[in-house]
Amino acid sequence: MSELPLPAELDILYEDDALIAVNKPSGLLVHPSWIAPRRTPHCVGMIKRYLDGATVHTIHRLDRATSGVILFGKQKEASRLMNEAFAERRVRKTYLCVVRGYADEEDVIDHALKLKYDKQDDRRTRQDKPAQDAVTAYRRLATVELPIPIGQYPAARYSLVECKPHTGRKHQIRRHMKHIFHPIVGDSKHGDGRHNTLWRDNFGLQRLLLMATELSFHHPLTGEHITLKAPVAPEVDQLLQPFGWQDCYPTVQTRIGVMPLQSEQETEEEAALELQTEESP
Repeated sequence: MSELPLPAELDILYEDDALIAVNKPSGLLVHPSWIAPRRTPHCVGMIKRYLDGATVHTIHRLDRATSGVILFGKQKEASRLMNEAFAERRVRKTYLCVVRGYADEEDVIDHALKLKYDKQDDRRTRQDKPAQDAVTAYRRLATVELPIPIGQYPAARYSLVECKPHTGRKHQIRRHMKHIFHPIVGDSKHGDGRHNTLWRDNFGLQRLLLMATELSFHHPLTGEHITLKAPVAPEVDQLLQPFGWQDCYPTVQTRIGVMPLQSEQETEEEAALELQTEESP
């Protein structure tokens, strides 16, 4: 499924001397990747330019197709402590997604996941790792039945679901929702092609309907409890409002600042950046 055009600006949700959080749009890379051309825009490069070339530390990741809140470090020690917090599962993450069918009202998916390897992006990763524990709690927020035939059914049913992953495996939420037979709409890798086509043809959907809406943690230096919330993208809000779901997700934010998309003059150093942290869902 094709990605939406990237906006001219990226929202800063939070910033202090140690940390910076942004609302990443769907389609924007978090960091340079072997799967994309060298000068493809990415969060790390954009933030580095915004900070006048200062070092940017990656703390966690979001899939390219996933939008929402993502946190980076401006100081090495603060970043190290936040990496520990993620590894020790002391950071609470909340996602919102639209899935096929009527999901149960709430449940916990406890299903180990074996790492899926990308021939290019994961070519330096050990490929003999056993399946790792993976746990996702979810609850259904709303449902809708659309009078559009799909397969053998006269109508198409969908659920708006809130997910709280307790672990951070690659594509965890996407794979877990597929595991319980409620794949996420717009997921070209783990989803249902017929439903993806339905949404593309009837609603013009061009993205994955998975959004990181909230991140909650204690500040690594001050101990202050911080909750960062990212509103759903305008195109998603416009898509879901006719279903009467607008009270189920955040749509308003306080804008602290913006930073421009990086130009094509990305340096060789930026292109060579690599992450050591585990990929979030």
